[in-house]
Amino acid sequence: MDPVIVGFIGIVLLIVLFAIEVPVAFAMSFVGFLGFGWLIGFEPGFEMLAMDIFESFSNYNFTVIPMFVLMGFIAYEIGMSKRLFDASFAIFGRLKGGLAIASIMACAGFAAICGSTNATAAAMGAVALPHMKRYNYADSFATGSIAAAGSLGILIPPSALLIVFGIMTEESIGKLFIAGVLPGLMLAALFIITAQILCALNPDLGPAGEATTFKEKVVALSAVGEVLLLFVLVLGGLFTGWFSPAQAGGAGATGIIVIGIVRRSLTWKKFIKAGKDTLMISCMVMFIVAGATIFGHFIAVTRIPFLLVDWVGQLDYPPMVIMAFIILLHLIGGCFMDGFGLIVLTVPILLPLIHALGLDIYWFGIIIVLIVEMGTITPPVGVNVYVLKAVARDVPLETIFTGILPFLVALIVAVILLLIFPQIATFLPSFATY
Repeated sequence: MDPVIVGFIGIVLLIVLFAIEVPVAFAMSFVGFLGFGWLIGFEPGFEMLAMDIFESFSNYNFTVIPMFVLMGFIAYEIGMSKRLFDASFAIFGRLKGGLAIASIMACAGFAAICGSTNATAAAMGAVALPHMKRYNYADSFATGSIAAAGSLGILIPPSALLIVFGIMTEESIGKLFIAGVLPGLMLAALFIITAQILCALNPDLGPAGEATTFKEKVVALSAVGEVLLLFVLVLGGLFTGWFSPAQAGGAGATGIIVIGIVRRSLTWKKFIKAGKDTLMISCMVMFIVAGATIFGHFIAVTRIPFLLVDWVGQLDYPPMVIMAFIILLHLIGGCFMDGFGLIVLTVPILLPLIHALGLDIYWFGIIIVLIVEMGTITPPVGVNVYVLKAVARDVPLETIFTGILPFLVALIVAVILLLIFPQIATFLPSFATY
């Protein structure tokens, strides 16, 4: 059978396995091994399977994953999400929609020490929603703003999704992290502008909170100092070349442990729980990386990526038109597939095309992560919506989805701005030494 036909059959089979909720890592490993074995031989297929799994789990560079995951879970356990919200509330709470702004700012801060959108949305939902209910915020506005802002967890570094993208493309994870800084801040600003516009049009959505004294603001801002210190330590070390990504993760995890000990908020029980959660998430991501590697080898022998490059080259379309099709593909896919699954499915196929078009790989990575962000808040997958539903059990799902729509517009605006001004993502990495 023609390798291209086998490749397309494998892609369809993989999508079916995703649809029936087979774990991403196992689905990709199974299809990759089966397809490679069919085309090359099952004995070489077993050798490839063993080699890819061993290399994925023994590669020192992959230690970046558990380090940053541990950093995020310890930050959650020692209550840093609450301190971030309190600091933001002290500054913005007296404004109309101030609690929503405080939640967005706190999500941005927590995202800087936690690479998970789910954890960011869950942590801030548990902290902010009770305050919003107390001040009679509309359910749609309250839950929508937190669910959307929680998506910052996969854009603002350290991001688990950017780590996986960097591993799959064999590009610098440090530069990918740095590339996500300005787009992440821009998106947080767009969310805040959206919240302000909504409250200007309908003040009842988010009534103003209580004013705070200058002393209360200074005390509350101490939490921001901790996050800023960690952010500068990790990103500054990567930017200057002092740290490799794995070392930066280790420095960040050590820093958050020290903060927890100094504050006397990190107990053995919390540390062990954070360790168990880290082990579970890290193993999941590592298995996904191994599965993606196996599937990538299968796709390579089908020659689909190279045929795609040749076909697109004959179309003679401008690169931005092709990017528009790629974005549309991911936008549709993100509505039905998990973000990790979508990226590990499409990146091996599209990577040669991106290189052939001469597009910046770091900019492309940020664009794709932004599109995947949309998938975390759009039906039917919309994982952040279900996270918020678990926190706000009395709020119907359709209410949360309704509240998200204006913030989805902000995400679309962010993508358009990045397409028009790619320097937003490429400016800082051009100065990075690592």
